[in-house]
Amino acid sequence: MKKKAFRGLFLCAVLGALAFRVARLDIRPMHADEANQAVKFGDLLERGEYRFDPQDHHGPTLYYLTLPAAWAARATTLAGLDERVLRLVPALFGAALLLVLLLFSGGLSREAALAAAALAAVSPALTYFSRFYIQETLLVFFLAALIGAGWRYARKRSALWAVLAGISAGMMFATKETSVILFVAIAAAFVGLSLIESLGARRHGGAAAGEAWVWRDSRMKLPTAFHLALFLAAGIITAIAFYTSFFHNTQGLADSVRAIGASFAKAGDPGFHAHPWYYYFQTLAYSKTAGGPVWSEAFLLFLAVAGGIAALGHDAGREGSPRFLRFVLLFTVITAAVYSLIPYKTPWNLLPFYLGLVILAGNGVALLLRISRFKLVKVLVLAVLIPGFADLARQDYRANFKLPADPVNPYAYAQTSPDLLKLVAQVDRAAAVSPEKLDLLVEVIASPDETWPLPWYLRKFGRVGYWTSPEAAQRDAGARQAAVVISGAAFADAVAAQLGDGYEQSFYGLRPEVVLALFVRHNP
Repeated sequence: MKKKAFRGLFLCAVLGALAFRVARLDIRPMHADEANQAVKFGDLLERGEYRFDPQDHHGPTLYYLTLPAAWAARATTLAGLDERVLRLVPALFGAALLLVLLLFSGGLSREAALAAAALAAVSPALTYFSRFYIQETLLVFFLAALIGAGWRYARKRSALWAVLAGISAGMMFATKETSVILFVAIAAAFVGLSLIESLGARRHGGAAAGEAWVWRDSRMKLPTAFHLALFLAAGIITAIAFYTSFFHNTQGLADSVRAIGASFAKAGDPGFHAHPWYYYFQTLAYSKTAGGPVWSEAFLLFLAVAGGIAALGHDAGREGSPRFLRFVLLFTVITAAVYSLIPYKTPWNLLPFYLGLVILAGNGVALLLRISRFKLVKVLVLAVLIPGFADLARQDYRANFKLPADPVNPYAYAQTSPDLLKLVAQVDRAAAVSPEKLDLLVEVIASPDETWPLPWYLRKFGRVGYWTSPEAAQRDAGARQAAVVISGAAFADAVAAQLGDGYEQSFYGLRPEVVLALFVRHNP
């Protein structure tokens, strides 16, 4: 493929990724996890202060990288933000992921890189979670940057690429402490690749420069001590800067280490998030609920298998490297195995090894095009590939713009129901007719699992209290009569008895199988 054609088509893929990711970012209600991150960011925005919390929170990069978006929107408070501003940050990183694929030049052929970019652009999974205000899309971006910078270093062996790889690794850890799994997987893939190539060299009586078992033109060499020191220093300084709130909270670094233990403890006690080992691949290969459509990324999985098998061969195209592809294959297999064996599973946790699947799938497309030497065969291959890409784009549109919060969507995991927006609208109407306006008293009486994302939707109200039982609320509130009370369904009868006849009661869905009761005081 000529450079001009590659650049034009790659630009189209990037623009397509942007269109899917940034359009109508407010179409879906805020997920509980998104609301949690948003409120955490609100503390940084309003007070300029951030302290890392190792319990149930991940790293700080998401919050600090959201500041420019909030400043551009001229928002100075949490109440001044909306979903679009927050979600724009992961959306832009999700689109920029395609640009990072350019770092794989020399490892991927142009056809493979272009196909991987196109698959990433229309991927339902990558797109859906790029529109999600959580850390995973940033983690995958920095993972790709680490692999890309590492590959560049392997070819150029320059201090610059060693530093950039270190910064990428530091950003990964500062994004999510569980990135240690990915660091171990990268190291294991590298060691595994070395062992495989050592066996291959023995079998073939040695390996000459330019053969399949080496980088294109030279044998693999370990980094110099100086470059390794640069890599480690860049990574450590980056992680320390973020976790210590740019050296204002020295406890943050120790807390980041504690967070690793907390995350692994949670992984061993998954509760609601316990799923079988095949959950991720079932989600990708075939998902269907009663009355819902079929969801399947089997097309991408098939291409990834083809690309993985091709990586074991001697031909990676004119610009490709079999060794780079073998590394990606090993990393993907190791990461997928580890994440599948961890009982705690949420669909966005598949993204790190999904990146490897996309790269391998791009190589699969390149393989099919490369072996199609006859026009008729090439036409038949294109007749399969084009509908496959189109079907992914169709599912992408359906997942993000038609059914973004519907339980039939396999990526809409514990997603907030649009019905909650009706509850919020009722609270807004109560405030509009109340003399207290936004200072009316709102009581929320529910378990912690039933509370989120209410703090986000009630962020503009000045007096909101949260209790975990009706007794605690009555004890603390005393004789005060809240204008609005929101309770979990289990507390509805007890709250109704406490409030008496002066309230109108109604029920709204929070998420699948979770209902909230709303009590609005009658106007005097």
